[in-house]
Amino acid sequence: MEERIKQIRETFSTLDPKDLQSVEKIRVEYLGRNGYLTKLFDDFKNIPNEKKKEVGKILNQLKSEITDKIETWKNVFSESTKPKGTNLDLSLEEYPFEFGTRHPISLVKNELVEIFKYLGFTVYEGPEIEDDWHVFSALNFPEEHPARDMQDTFFIEKKPDILLRTHTSSVQVRSMEKEKLPIRVICPGRVFRNEAISARAHCIFHQIEGLYIDKDVSFADLKQTLLYFAKEMFGSETKIRLRPSYFPFTEPSAEMDVSCKLCGGKGCSVCKYTGWLEVLGCGMVDPNVLELNGIDSKIYSGFAFGMGLERIAMLKYQVRDLRLYFENDVRFLKQFKNY
Repeated sequence: MEERIKQIRETFSTLDPKDLQSVEKIRVEYLGRNGYLTKLFDDFKNIPNEKKKEVGKILNQLKSEITDKIETWKNVFSESTKPKGTNLDLSLEEYPFEFGTRHPISLVKNELVEIFKYLGFTVYEGPEIEDDWHVFSALNFPEEHPARDMQDTFFIEKKPDILLRTHTSSVQVRSMEKEKLPIRVICPGRVFRNEAISARAHCIFHQIEGLYIDKDVSFADLKQTLLYFAKEMFGSETKIRLRPSYFPFTEPSAEMDVSCKLCGGKGCSVCKYTGWLEVLGCGMVDPNVLELNGIDSKIYSGFAFGMGLERIAMLKYQVRDLRLYFENDVRFLKQFKNY
């Protein structure tokens, strides 16, 4: 038996198959029902008991060697038959793949980022869980100031106050703390306010805010920046108007409206027959905010603006219900596959 095993091992070691058919022929010859190894195992029962342990070990080693070598040959020749330059399994049946789409909020955010990048703004991001300083105090919200009531805040801890940010202005504060002047950033992100969910309000929404601080920055710079944004976003015929408003972190402050694209400014149900649609808030950065963040307000000035992405998406895509942006209804999302 030992001599037969030795002879089969030596003969097998000289084999050199050229293709998968040759490998299969060798497998049948050695491991098949009538193969050499099968016959050896059949004769194993005739081995004296005192030699079975020794011979069985050698026989199992031979079978393992032959099996491993055959598998190696199979893998080599299988790889060589695959089309070059592809990992596709061409044996799979063909069936259509349905392409996904970007969420409308992502589409609007990406478009806004590209518009302001052209003007030299860079994207700046910050944490969603913030402290009182970055959300309120550094933005000219003193304690007990009535302006704090404008924000319906989700508090996580009290004394010190830890909260979910109510606006991305907190990211502007972080940019003023860390970046060298001049600063020209846009801050997109998710914000949270404790509001009842309805067609026109949600406790979670998205904002994008801009901040520009340098020497000799004027309100005229702010107006031209926003006019460029409006024309790029809503069309070259778009007009803007600025109305006086109030924000604790800008002075003077304004609300910006754009001419209604649907009626061309003539008045319709969408713009409530005014010809204008409110888009964003803006203003010159209050000197107190600059000083609170370590910037000399006698040398530097700046402007800031902020808008809700859901609001822009509603105007751009004529979606009337904010809740649709959060429900992940595939029927709704499929409508944006061509954007």
